[in-house]
Amino acid sequence: MDEQNNTYPRPLSEKEWSLVEWILPEKREGYRKYRSLLTSLQVIGQGRWGEGDLIMGESGDTPELEGPMERVFANGIIESDIGKITVSVHEYVAGQLEVQITNLHNEEIPEDLKIKRKVTYSTWEPGSVCPFCGNAVREVTVNPGKPAAILVICREDKNIWIYDESDGVNHPIPGTNYYNELMQYKQIKDPSIALQSKNLFSMLDDYTDEDLREAFIRYNKTWRRISVRNDKESTDDQKQKVTDMLTSIFKRK
Repeated sequence: MDEQNNTYPRPLSEKEWSLVEWILPEKREGYRKYRSLLTSLQVIGQGRWGEGDLIMGESGDTPELEGPMERVFANGIIESDIGKITVSVHEYVAGQLEVQITNLHNEEIPEDLKIKRKVTYSTWEPGSVCPFCGNAVREVTVNPGKPAAILVICREDKNIWIYDESDGVNHPIPGTNYYNELMQYKQIKDPSIALQSKNLFSMLDDYTDEDLREAFIRYNKTWRRISVRNDKESTDDQKQKVTDMLTSIFKRK
């Protein structure tokens, strides 16, 4: 990396922006907010992982490296002529956010990088296959009606995310934390099952949609990702449609 990129504060370079911006689709409200942050904040230093790990904040701020790394907000993989490059943007907390651009082959990323494919969960929509492996996914409705929220589990790629229609964001869900909630809800104590989070994917057919939904609701209480509507709220749209229909009928009489 050139000397200019090691001088702080500074904006993201054109190269850094091009490697990151695509995991934040401009058409989706939730991601659009983070695109705005990437253009308004400054790179104020490196994160704990060194080169390619960027801390962004206001000019004059000092990178906060003492606490745990914030949760991933969006991520993706770039397949290129030099191999795979992982890209992630972490949650914006206390005026700072972390951007990671990692070449898995430990080589410097060239300016003339030849990109073969870009893959991210950020663009996933209900009814679509897994963006990474191309296989069908398990969709579990958490919030029915509008705006919907759908828990998505890819058996082949072994990943979980929650789609929130209210802002278009697909939030990554850590498998271990989610699986722990599922085991507690099902009261499964057999160590060979309960202590192996990978069993979620191999035993996925053993769990009903209600099991998977309830596990997410429990997970969400501690690691909040979306606003979960209760049964009454989630059926408001249907009730309103019935009310409108009856009103229309009575008006015609």
